[in-house]
Amino acid sequence: MRILVVEDEESIADIIAVKLRQEKYEVDTSYDGEDGLYNALSNIYDLIILDIMLPKINGFEILKKIKENAVNAKVIMLTAKSELEDKLKGFNNGADDYVTKPFHIEELIARVNVQLRSKGNSKVKDILEYSDLSLNIRTSTLTCINTNESINIPYREFLLLEFFMNNKEQIISKEQIYDKVWGIDNDYESNNLEAYLSFLRKKIKIIGSKVNIKAVRNLGYKMEA
Repeated sequence: MRILVVEDEESIADIIAVKLRQEKYEVDTSYDGEDGLYNALSNIYDLIILDIMLPKINGFEILKKIKENAVNAKVIMLTAKSELEDKLKGFNNGADDYVTKPFHIEELIARVNVQLRSKGNSKVKDILEYSDLSLNIRTSTLTCINTNESINIPYREFLLLEFFMNNKEQIISKEQIYDKVWGIDNDYESNNLEAYLSFLRKKIKIIGSKVNIKAVRNLGYKMEA
């Protein structure tokens, strides 16, 4: 799962990012509103932590644009603006939660986890399943239900497989994969992705699964059974 932190105080943004990465989240940071809005509108994030008082574009404007563009991400406002009026403005404009500074990092992480687990979000279940495949999110173990064979999946391949299993039987473009798995500012080339897909296909085959990740000419890739 990928989280965007939009916070102009770089020390705070970096502390949050480090803690979230320790919790096994993928994290990107933006230090001003313009960059934050650009990244948010990519729609690759599961959750956005958003400050209000930002250079260039304020957090309320970013929140408004997020909702207007139907960005599919939870939004937690994180700000020193603690007046009831500001909180109501945040919630009325679509924020899912509102945390005021100063804050305890452990509480923020707990609120992140709550938001990502709300509304039955399948992305944070301990087990993802598709056809005869079962992926344990906690242990990064992939199991074929039919053969009962299991294999551990390395980190980057795990992120790739998780993305496919959350978008099963949908065509996913290379650009979507790069942005979701490697991040907005990635510099990976096509052969890198092909290599990771090859590793992943071999592991799926080793455990005896009938699932395949198929290349769709000029469009991208699709997981199918």
